[in-house]
Amino acid sequence: MAWFSKKPRIAVVPEPATEPPQPSRMQGLWAKCETCDEIIYRQELEKNWMVCPHCEHHHAWPARARLGALLDADSFEEFDKELEPQDPLGFSDSKKYKDRLKSSRKNLGENDAFISGVGRIDGHQVSVGCFVFEFMGGSMGSVVGEKVARVFERAHELKCPALVFSASGGARMQEGIFSLMQMAKTSAAIARFRTGNKPYVSVLLNPTTGGVAASFSWLGDVILAEPKALIGFAGPRVIEQTIRQKLPEGFQRSEFLLEHGMLDAIVHRKDMRAKLAQLLGLVG
Repeated sequence: MAWFSKKPRIAVVPEPATEPPQPSRMQGLWAKCETCDEIIYRQELEKNWMVCPHCEHHHAWPARARLGALLDADSFEEFDKELEPQDPLGFSDSKKYKDRLKSSRKNLGENDAFISGVGRIDGHQVSVGCFVFEFMGGSMGSVVGEKVARVFERAHELKCPALVFSASGGARMQEGIFSLMQMAKTSAAIARFRTGNKPYVSVLLNPTTGGVAASFSWLGDVILAEPKALIGFAGPRVIEQTIRQKLPEGFQRSEFLLEHGMLDAIVHRKDMRAKLAQLLGLVG
């Protein structure tokens, strides 16, 4: 008798494919406040300008919703929407830059991290721009810098005030020196715009950091901010590790900056339209 025996092979029958689970009808109806942990009906949150009704925390607010709420109805005319960023360096880390751009465009329906155009606030014409933070952290590449510069060039041509809402993680590393050049370009555009003696109102949102904070966002004739917005060049953790000192409580938050003379005012989101209308009426 052979010392081994050949056993018949047992066929493995694959399990039938199952359909992916369907999303619950309740999914997306509720939101959790990241500050007070309260559960809020999303529709109620959106009606309240994305501000928590319990603790007044200002949640992220989509750029188009912001412009739609702050500008006069049907007054916004968008420009430069066709501009799209390229990949001049062929940059790749864990993912190719061109693939990141393609994914962001598909998910958000935006070509880049900035929306610009002309609108009115309480009848006052204004050249306006707003960052889309959801698009790669609102980072500033060559196209964002060009669109920001055009906000001021357009304001100069139309002889109207300029208004920019900033929310950004800074210069876009995937474009290297091309992104850093935008700091000088936007600052130069502001210098030319100022020859027309019209005001530039800069509104700093959470967060406004890096190259955006180090250039045009701090060059406003009037600088406003939303409550508890993180504003600064490097983050608090980086600064602490660099200087090896503990930073003051609330460092780089808008309340701290207002106390130290870096801001003109902190404006609650529900009061922003009225404040901007007042400013444009006084200095516009």
